[in-house]
Amino acid sequence: MNKAELISAIAEKTGSTKAAAEEALRATLDIFHESLVKGEDITLIGFGTFSVDLRAARKGRNPQTGEEIDIAEKKVAKFKAGKALTEAINVPVKPAKKGKAACGTKKKC
Repeated sequence: MNKAELISAIAEKTGSTKAAAEEALRATLDIFHESLVKGEDITLIGFGTFSVDLRAARKGRNPQTGEEIDIAEKKVAKFKAGKALTEAINVPVKPAKKGKAACGTKKKC
């Protein structure tokens, strides 16, 4: 799903216009951005937690030359799925019937 599809889905789900949905999404993403830049965690119970972590400096290799290089420490954004989301994603799949994929179609899932 891309941003345009997400806006359409929000508009449909809430019964609002696409313009209103886009404005709400833009405001939400701006708030996420500002909070993470400040180093604040964002916890959405049942969905997950967005946080900023510090990745330590380390040695690496240039894949083209094999030369060893220093990789500086940096901050990275992380997402940890909540329990409800993890459980929803990991619903057991029924065994496939002969001639069908596990998702119930003849195509790959």
